[in-house]
Amino acid sequence: MMGTGGTGGQAGGTGPAPLRIGIAGLGTVGAGLVKLLRGNAGIVGARAGRPVVVTSVAARDRTRDRGIDLDGVTWHDDALALAHDPDVDVVVELIGGAEGIARRLVTEALRAGRPVVTANKALIAVHGAELAALAEQAGVPLMFEAAVAGGIPAIKTVREGLAADRLNRVGGILNGTCNYIMTAMRESGRAFADVLAEAQALGYAEADPSTDVDGIDAAHKLAILAGLAFGRPVAFSSVHVEGIRGIAALDLAFAQALGYRIKLLGLARRREDGIEARVHPCLVPEKMPIAQVDGVFNAVLVEGAFVGRLMLEGRGAGEGPTATAVAADLIDIARGNAVPVWGRSTDGLTQVEALPRTAFHEEYYLRLQVQDRPGVIADVTAVLRDHGVSLRSMLQHGRAADDSGGADEPSVPLVLVTHRTQESAMMAALARIAALPAVIGEPAMIRIEAG
Repeated sequence: MMGTGGTGGQAGGTGPAPLRIGIAGLGTVGAGLVKLLRGNAGIVGARAGRPVVVTSVAARDRTRDRGIDLDGVTWHDDALALAHDPDVDVVVELIGGAEGIARRLVTEALRAGRPVVTANKALIAVHGAELAALAEQAGVPLMFEAAVAGGIPAIKTVREGLAADRLNRVGGILNGTCNYIMTAMRESGRAFADVLAEAQALGYAEADPSTDVDGIDAAHKLAILAGLAFGRPVAFSSVHVEGIRGIAALDLAFAQALGYRIKLLGLARRREDGIEARVHPCLVPEKMPIAQVDGVFNAVLVEGAFVGRLMLEGRGAGEGPTATAVAADLIDIARGNAVPVWGRSTDGLTQVEALPRTAFHEEYYLRLQVQDRPGVIADVTAVLRDHGVSLRSMLQHGRAADDSGGADEPSVPLVLVTHRTQESAMMAALARIAALPAVIGEPAMIRIEAG
């Protein structure tokens, strides 16, 4: 069993020794963790078998009011000092980022034999295999429940609760910012830019929203879930990633007319020829439970050979949910309940490349803006036929009276839904369709997640 990296002194000379925590990063989650450990000290202590106390912190700004009393807590200006602080048993890294001080702190703490708890999904997604080896060599736990889906116990469910099953699929709605934007666009009919500005004003989106809306945050989480589910860390650089910037309100309206909702999904599947790992918008049938997960909520899907399909839903970010997940890891460490990072020994553990997008097999939604004249549909369907793409349905809306589409002839939107086909064929067909004289602008393509 992995150790806890120290015992600390006895509280008042009686009772079990407290587990002493050093927190790097006192942002929303860091301050929330201090509040939780103090406000729920009795609950946490009873479940941990001993008190869990914050003894040291590290952050850049000592003057900022974080709503917590830090009297009696050691303050380090240099976060790396936590790795060697004699009054710290466990280092909690809440700085964020795959590189820089966060990576150096976690690496140094593990090398020093200190257990680490982190909420840093980028760090685990990019460097998880390397850090797992360090943790195993040092005989200490590296835990990261808070790195995926906030308060949803996704890591424990996949790695421990389903440890006996062969998991074939994992993923879900892994970014609350994108889910909020897509929900608001669908309900209001407003454009992406307007809803993004609203999400930023409400604090759901960062001033620079790129990591969220371009799918990077969800991809980090998916890479972690895929590594846990399949027992082999997935190389983050090989995950196919698309964001939601290209989704128009018109697509959400067409999707609803077809009986779907559009969600940004992270999906990883085990196939005979490899592992699919991809993040992109999907049309999801309205009857599926995940289609009903709206607003800032996340949902984690897992499918196993014996357990079947599970879905966990909850808040994927924020002070309370994320701090709760961090505290759960601290309780496990206090109890001596630690498991290998990827659920198995690192002997022979190597990263695996995900299959390229040309290997995907899906149904597809296509939206084209075309000139409103005879023969256009025949031209488009002929290209699809030539590439072996079979149509399942088609929608064509009439044009507005003043809509010229910026061309010599009026234009209308044309929506096509295909049967399941290989993405390489779909990509080749789209390139030819985009070059047709009657097609205006770039075609929009969204994959359909049929379940």
